[in-house]
Amino acid sequence: MARRIGAHWLFLYARRVLRGPTARLLVLVLVAGCFLEVLRVQHSIARGEALRRRRWASDDPNGGPEENQQHQQHQQHQQQPRVYIASMHWNNGAILGGYWNDAVLALADALGRDRVFVSVYESGSWDDSKEKLRRLDAELAARGVARRVEVSDVTHLDEMSAADKGEGWVDTARGGRELRRIPYLARLRNRTIRDLVELARAGTMFDKVLFLNDVIFTTEDVLTLMDTNGGEYAAACSLDFSKPPQYYDTFALRDDRGDAHLMQTWPFFRSKGSRRAMVRHDVVPVTSCWNGIVVMQAEPFVSSTGLRFRGVPDSLAAHHLEASECCLIHADNPLSRTAGVFVNPRVRVGYNPEAYALTHPGAGTWVPAWDIFRGLWASRIRRWTAALTLEGWIVRRRVARWEAEAEGNREPGEFCLVNEMQVIVENGWAHV
Repeated sequence: MARRIGAHWLFLYARRVLRGPTARLLVLVLVAGCFLEVLRVQHSIARGEALRRRRWASDDPNGGPEENQQHQQHQQHQQQPRVYIASMHWNNGAILGGYWNDAVLALADALGRDRVFVSVYESGSWDDSKEKLRRLDAELAARGVARRVEVSDVTHLDEMSAADKGEGWVDTARGGRELRRIPYLARLRNRTIRDLVELARAGTMFDKVLFLNDVIFTTEDVLTLMDTNGGEYAAACSLDFSKPPQYYDTFALRDDRGDAHLMQTWPFFRSKGSRRAMVRHDVVPVTSCWNGIVVMQAEPFVSSTGLRFRGVPDSLAAHHLEASECCLIHADNPLSRTAGVFVNPRVRVGYNPEAYALTHPGAGTWVPAWDIFRGLWASRIRRWTAALTLEGWIVRRRVARWEAEAEGNREPGEFCLVNEMQVIVENGWAHV
């Protein structure tokens, strides 16, 4: 009873206060401030999108943006970088046949058929991915594009049945020794850049490496991404979506302080530097990203640095910690510290047609006004109330325990770590 009386008294008191002129003025100022803030963000997003459109439409007033940029790139490809395109696939037949193959062919035409190399690796699919990739191989051959399109019948079950269960395997709580997912993926990714290394040894060099996920993209998307920060970067990434407004690749994205996302919807980031750049719709400095499409400088892969994809040591994974190979690659790349890693929010890709369409509306901004308002305030509240996370404390404690186990135990990609253990299973992968 006393509690109900107290709550009722507080309600009456608040109502009296809000009836006063000062309180009404404060509420009015707050509402006006929020309205103006949303308008400012919408203007920034619209301006960024307009700059992108003008960038590719400025040379031919008679054509559309994509046609203009393809014509321009095809005519002037001698001035364009040589690009090594790498991708791996597993059960992606639907998107390969409907979108991806055609997008790769258009991209090769735009960049210059003699200035690209396409490397694709597929393994163990049970859909029609192999058939779709063989068609791509034939189309690239007809265009005279250098390539390696490799399909393999090795399945997850075959990998799990290997006699050698040494490096890349871990003892799990299920009572067995299981194949770790990340070292497995790292091995496949390294296979896609094998020709990059071998061609460099033979004297054929590339300027950029373009990693493509199984996403819907356009040539303009790729060219915009390559132009991020005036072309000065160690790596530049798109934003990827499967179910907008939530972005997809939470495993690899870290802000410029090395923190994971604050929220999975706009404006995503915890740190001031990354968050403010996203609000301005400008290139976002980050520590790591992947997110659908990534452009990296080729030099670290072919120089004495010998940059390669990897997983964390098995001894660290045994502490129930894991990190994406697509995050660790940035931790190991010396250019990350000098040239920077960026997310370009003007480049958004989708894992299905609906996701791509929702993030590329014909009118208005790709972040609606209500999502801007909600995102700004949700971000503020979360930053005010969640300075430290239990996840971060658990990870740090386990790393410290591992470091104490042996001299030399050190993980430069500690910011990539999460409290997970991931293993390969017959039909995909699983948390254990």
